[in-house]
Amino acid sequence: MSNAKPLIMVALSGGVDSATTAWLLLQQGQRVETMFMKNWEEDDPNSGCTAEEDAADARAVADRLGVRFHGRNFAAEYWEGVFEHFLAELKAGRTPNPDILCNREVKFKTFVEHAQDLGADFIATGHYARRRDNPDGSVSLLKGKDANKDQSYFLHALTQQQLARALFPLGELDKQEVRKLADQAELPVASKKDSTGICFIGERNFDQFIARYLDAEPGDILTPGGQLIGQHRGLIHYTLGQRKGLNIGGLRDYPEQPWFVAFKDLANNQLIAVQDSTHPLLMSTQLEAINLNWISGKPPTAGQIVTAKVRYRQPDQACRIVSAEHGGLSLQFEQPQRAVTPGQSVVLYDGDECLGGGVISSCNAPTPATIHQQTRDTQ
Repeated sequence: MSNAKPLIMVALSGGVDSATTAWLLLQQGQRVETMFMKNWEEDDPNSGCTAEEDAADARAVADRLGVRFHGRNFAAEYWEGVFEHFLAELKAGRTPNPDILCNREVKFKTFVEHAQDLGADFIATGHYARRRDNPDGSVSLLKGKDANKDQSYFLHALTQQQLARALFPLGELDKQEVRKLADQAELPVASKKDSTGICFIGERNFDQFIARYLDAEPGDILTPGGQLIGQHRGLIHYTLGQRKGLNIGGLRDYPEQPWFVAFKDLANNQLIAVQDSTHPLLMSTQLEAINLNWISGKPPTAGQIVTAKVRYRQPDQACRIVSAEHGGLSLQFEQPQRAVTPGQSVVLYDGDECLGGGVISSCNAPTPATIHQQTRDTQ
């Protein structure tokens, strides 16, 4: 009977977080191997960082640490499990979050399967989150200690089975500490810039990138009252609350103030913009969500008071569960929420514990037609 320690496969991305994760585990005396995931075949020289460069950095980290390195190409799985859904949601006028789907379908599914084939008992990632092993054998997902880097929002779609095999060594650290440890360990990526952009696709010009896959039909930008104020590049390029990229300015009858996307009229291919960041079109107190995942396996109960985020890094918002059954969730917020966006995820918390969440399908923000009718009724 073998007395070998469990094997932990670290998802090595080529960045400082995953590199420090591997180093920390080695410092704890764990048995570690590493794997790099290539999830996108096409590299854009203008994206800031190519997959080849990341792979080379990951291999350099593994060499520095003296651990085994594995490389795997999951491009087909990423396309089928994440990117096709991403494109379909954009085409439908919603704003998807591919990072959440990527975690569920690739990092904590395909990656785990390959890690198990290589004999791994656990996987470890550089996410800023924590796991708690409960007395009953279940596992809970907790926020990372660093509130500015907490990534539990992106992990809310994981199941008990997925979490049970996952380790998050950075959960108790803040980013500054991680950088310091990486520097002390002389990791070759200690000063490497953090990556941003779409999961595994990187920092690209979003409009140009999406134009390769979806046709965008230009159209009118209107005020809620129907006045023409500009032209949009195609509704797929905009999301609710967006300020940049509208190219509206110098209008004679309007003050020199920013404009915000307030409504997407898919039927007429029109974008409605306002100059008030808290315009009624952007505010809602209730939302509905679908495609739910509850980490404990049990949904919250009607009437329960929890907190929620409707976007990453949003402060927790107090809310009440209206209903959470039959595959749907309804939430009532204590305070109006700005730019609740269909396609994005709402994630629920009880203190530091992430309960789960789902994809926002609708909210009770008014439409331009509703506001117009209300205006007429009061005249």
